[in-house]
Amino acid sequence: MTSQTQAARAGAVGNFDRALLLNAFADAFRKLSPRLQFRNPVMFVVLVCSILTTLLWGQAWWAQAHGGHGEAPAGFIFWVSLWLWFTLLFANFAEALAEGRGKAQAASLRSSRKDVVAKKLAAADRQAAVTFTPSNELRHGHFVLVEAGDPIPGDGEVVVGAASVDESAITGESAPVIRESGGDRSAVTGGTRVLSDWLVVRITSNPGESFLDRMIAMVEGAARRKTPNEIALTILLAKFTLIFLLACATLLPYSIYSVQAAGKGEPISLTVLVALLVCLIPTTIGALLSAIGIAGMDRMIRANVIATSGRAVEAAGDVDVLLLDKTGTITLGNRQAVAFLPAPGIEESILADAAQLASLADETPEGRSIVVLAKEKFGLRERQLEASEAQFVPFTAQTRMSGVDLAGRSIRKGALDAVEKYLDAAGSHMPPLVRRMAEEVARRGATPLIVTEGSTALGVIELKDIVKGGIRERFAEMRRMGIKTMMITGDNPLTAAAIAAEAGVDDFLAEATPEAKLKLIRDIQAEGRLVAMCGDGTNDAPALAQADVAVAMNTGTQAAKEAGNMVDLDSNPTKLIEVVEIGKQMLITRGSLTTFSIANDIAKYFAIIPAAFATTYPALNTLNVMHLATSRSAILSAVIFNALIIIFLIPLALKGVKYRALGAGALLRRNLLVYGLGGVIVPFLGIKLIDMLLVLCGLA
Repeated sequence: MTSQTQAARAGAVGNFDRALLLNAFADAFRKLSPRLQFRNPVMFVVLVCSILTTLLWGQAWWAQAHGGHGEAPAGFIFWVSLWLWFTLLFANFAEALAEGRGKAQAASLRSSRKDVVAKKLAAADRQAAVTFTPSNELRHGHFVLVEAGDPIPGDGEVVVGAASVDESAITGESAPVIRESGGDRSAVTGGTRVLSDWLVVRITSNPGESFLDRMIAMVEGAARRKTPNEIALTILLAKFTLIFLLACATLLPYSIYSVQAAGKGEPISLTVLVALLVCLIPTTIGALLSAIGIAGMDRMIRANVIATSGRAVEAAGDVDVLLLDKTGTITLGNRQAVAFLPAPGIEESILADAAQLASLADETPEGRSIVVLAKEKFGLRERQLEASEAQFVPFTAQTRMSGVDLAGRSIRKGALDAVEKYLDAAGSHMPPLVRRMAEEVARRGATPLIVTEGSTALGVIELKDIVKGGIRERFAEMRRMGIKTMMITGDNPLTAAAIAAEAGVDDFLAEATPEAKLKLIRDIQAEGRLVAMCGDGTNDAPALAQADVAVAMNTGTQAAKEAGNMVDLDSNPTKLIEVVEIGKQMLITRGSLTTFSIANDIAKYFAIIPAAFATTYPALNTLNVMHLATSRSAILSAVIFNALIIIFLIPLALKGVKYRALGAGALLRRNLLVYGLGGVIVPFLGIKLIDMLLVLCGLA
């Protein structure tokens, strides 16, 4: 990103900022409420187990104080209970830390929201009667006048006027932008400020429903709803928990029966059963699941994209097809003159002279580039044409031509079909060679402009829209991930095909209309694929509403913003690729930590099962491959590791697993190798190390 936005600045609070850590630590205790824990079945079971072992410790301590004994030594129960509470607190801490970053962002955004006195108009007319009204009393459909120096009192659409607007309070971009009526840059955001001129704005939101309000709601971790995949994973974890709960519940009668049948050993204690249950249920991913989702939203905000729902972020990770506009996304957007191609019998310098004269009043980047190219190639300087009473002919959508009339000369430049009609009306015709030159330019992916003087076609100006550097490599990454890229353009098929080949996209839609875009998306979705696209205009609204991931530009119309499920504050169309990468990173992180959580249960089997039943079945000591000191140190080591691993994984959950552009098969193999095999090896090392420390501390 070239700009540092307000949201990004607010989100720049480090993961381990001191104030953030202190707040998260306090929130971790507040989240011990059973009402909050009940939303996470895995951690709710840990809460119940923590309370149970605490009661068992109290009973054992009381019994020992009066010469009796509890179901296990009070010291052993105390340490098991303590680390079960730590497991809960560490899980709460992870969620609170992720939420804390969102709350810091929301606090910064709230500080930028101020109630102002608006100049409410009786009608959409600057001269209409003005009533001074507090901004919090404005409603949808009200008209307000905003003059130079005034803050814009609410989200709206410019209906009259044009002005320079400072949007740094929302986007962080210091350069002002132009907002005007009747185009794709008519939307304005409450809290921004008019720097020059004036605007009549129609308010498009009610109090509490503004874009800034939605931003604040989305960055608040507590306001985030669980996504469908997250809900599905929560249900799966709950089922695993229930299965292990039933399994552990049957072990107590089985243990009593085994002791009676063997005539030796002692039944398994409730404390050991509780420790076994907590270590076997998927506590690691259960503790981090919420933090992963909140952190995924946070990364999207740091990229300056506001999602209106967590579902959109998740869908971004599952996208199969990317629809991208050509201009400004795949290409730089400003076409530049690169060559003068004269007609047979016409010198290139004559064509360049006429082209420059026709472009002197053209302030577009294309027009400026024609003037510069003529000056560089032939030394033609801009001429002062006032004395010759030159009359410039502006470009219009009807004629699709522009030019100049001076001293008996009539020069025009424009699109091929428009110039053909112009020549036909003048009783002339387009030379076949000039037509072929124009078609060849189009095949190269450039845009041809025909230059005429009177009824004679002088030749072709080649305008080329440069493909952005590195975009071909980005598309290759998408392809390796199994994502199909499609370019959407209003160009003719020849030009579209050339640009598509140069950029490396998989397919394209030429001469695209709103209806054609909508049909294309529906056809792709009918194949069971998810579609992502971006847009900024009212004509993009139907397609944005249909797409699974729809990124609207912040500079676009209100209709586009309302139709999309994400808003890019930077208004950078290439951000769509980054959005998909962030969505995939969130899914990869969730999958990786789920794999690790399930895999590390294997080491806990080897730690706790022999310790729990070795007195009854001595043969089980062969499973004590870690050679843990005692049965109680083995159980306590597993419980401590089960808690500590959550703390060690919090940075990974918040930062996310590093994104790599790999296909689904390669990604699965890597995931199993790193997090599956790692999830088996790390607990063996960790539990053994903790056991050694317990022996050194005399707690074994």
